Amino acid sequence: MEATIALRLPRDAASVPVIRQMLDGTLRSLGVEPQVRDDIELILTEACSNVIKHAAPSDDYTVSATVQHDVCVIKVVDTGDGFDPRAVLEPEPGAEYGRGLQIMRALADDIRFTNKRENGAVVCLEKRLRYTPGAAGPPLMAS
Repeated sequence: MEATIALRLPRDAASVPVIRQMLDGTLRSLGVEPQVRDDIELILTEACSNVIKHAAPSDDYTVSATVQHDVCVIKVVDTGDGFDPRAVLEPEPGAEYGRGLQIMRALADDIRFTNKRENGAVVCLEKRLRYTPGAAGPPLMAS
């Protein structure tokens, strides 16, 4: 079995809690451990926040999250101007902003950035899942 959530959202800060709560509810229902859910919530928030702050002139963006077996794959797709993740400068020590890519790299098990031909960027984040004992997820995902 595979569980997928996909939403097209307005490029507005109010959209971030919507997808975050939907995905967390799904992961909680499957019995994913709280620490893993917290990591996923943070990487999802950072990826969406980056779209909202930097993906001009995009009006909306798409988030999809797929759970298959013991992996959650999140894709955040915008229609902005794209970017080169290698060109993003490391923040100064003590800086209040600019740590989003560092946070995503630290918490995701895999992260890929792709610029689309018709403009925009795709951020693909993968996180291995761990389940609480007796959780519904492993038997469902094995189907």
